[in-house]
Amino acid sequence: MAQQDAEQDKEQIRALVEEWARAVHRGDLPGVLADHAEDIVMFDVPPPQDGVRGLDAYRAVWPPFFAWQAQGACFDIVALDVTAGAEVAYAHALLRCGTPDELAARPEQRLRLTLGLRKEEGRWVVAHEHHSFPYESLEG
Repeated sequence: MAQQDAEQDKEQIRALVEEWARAVHRGDLPGVLADHAEDIVMFDVPPPQDGVRGLDAYRAVWPPFFAWQAQGACFDIVALDVTAGAEVAYAHALLRCGTPDELAARPEQRLRLTLGLRKEEGRWVVAHEHHSFPYESLEG
């Protein structure tokens, strides 16, 4: 039974992450915010270097990203792995994220995503989110 529960949790988390990525791609702010903890901490590619803390701060970072993405950028999961315990879980993914020109210049570039999740009242929520690009992807 425990193995079956763990597999169900992994599938729930996988669906949560995939729906979040679709919401990001659509520019759907309520969809992006869904399933995120009130006390989320996010470390992102752009500043601030010490991250954003809390759902209101997390909400505020998305409109500029949506404006950039409106230039025709993609935000597509290419790999996703999930590990789930009874109350905490993590997921890590690679995404194609860039405008057509950026991806033409660096076709192998991938955004790295790591999520820390916890169960709150029986449902999974994202408590930590980290986005990064490899350092060499940022060089001239």
